[in-house]
Amino acid sequence: MQHLDHDRLVFLALGESEADHGETDHLGGCVTCRHELESLRQVAGLGAGTQGLHTLPDPPAHLWAGIMAELDAVAQVPSLAEAHRQDLGPDPTPAGDGVRPAHREPPAGTGDRDPSAGTGDRKPSTISGDRPESRRRSSSPGGGHAARPAGRSRRWPRWATTVVSATAAAAIAVFGTVLVLGDRGAAPQQDVLASAPLAAYGSTPKDARGDARVFADGRLHLHVANLPDVTGYYEVWLINPTTMEMFSVGVLRGSSGDALLPLPPNVDLQAYSVVDVSAEQYDNQPAHSGDSLLRGTLTG
Repeated sequence: MQHLDHDRLVFLALGESEADHGETDHLGGCVTCRHELESLRQVAGLGAGTQGLHTLPDPPAHLWAGIMAELDAVAQVPSLAEAHRQDLGPDPTPAGDGVRPAHREPPAGTGDRDPSAGTGDRKPSTISGDRPESRRRSSSPGGGHAARPAGRSRRWPRWATTVVSATAAAAIAVFGTVLVLGDRGAAPQQDVLASAPLAAYGSTPKDARGDARVFADGRLHLHVANLPDVTGYYEVWLINPTTMEMFSVGVLRGSSGDALLPLPPNVDLQAYSVVDVSAEQYDNQPAHSGDSLLRGTLTG
């Protein structure tokens, strides 16, 4: 089963387009697309509710207190490697020493051998400062403060990394919803000034179709489906049917989908009432190619 395009579901969720019969049938039988549409509608509703929100309120004190408590808890947890070593028992290497030979010979020509060499009674090195780790390790089998192996940093447990990552992702999602949906304006409440069904024109296959709506904010919404493949691109025009004068409104990204195109200020929709979608070539010719694929007349 081929699912509905994600961009199409976004337009349906924002209320900027209505599902046709085929899409309605698909949504009735496809649980995946239906659930995605419901989720998008919920996000759109949240975004619409932020239209009057210009500055975000300060987070409550208990939120920051909870974050700090989580971070403090993470700081008290030993790294996974340290916990593993503790489970295995004491390190056979004396605390405070790195890897060294089991028997060390004194330099040639010296007198008695170092009495502490090879006995394992060397005084372990200590770690200065008042870190929680040093206090916790003071009761380790080595009898002193176990030095951290060189070049190894303390790692957070996997659960702590997951908590921090999820918190950051949730914050980004909230800000993204406010910014993206806030910039779109109150799309579900858009007033429609004029609309037109778009039908196949000329030799275009009959299953090609679309619809056009002019919003009160000066944007033209187009939904097209099943446009024939072209070697160039699709361009949208408004045409005066009396004089056949026309001007380009913009281009479409694909043969099916939705687009929002800005209209010139004070455009006369009574005169330029025909919406035309044409197939154009990359030939540096700005004029209409004469190959119209869809056409419809605005009313309203």
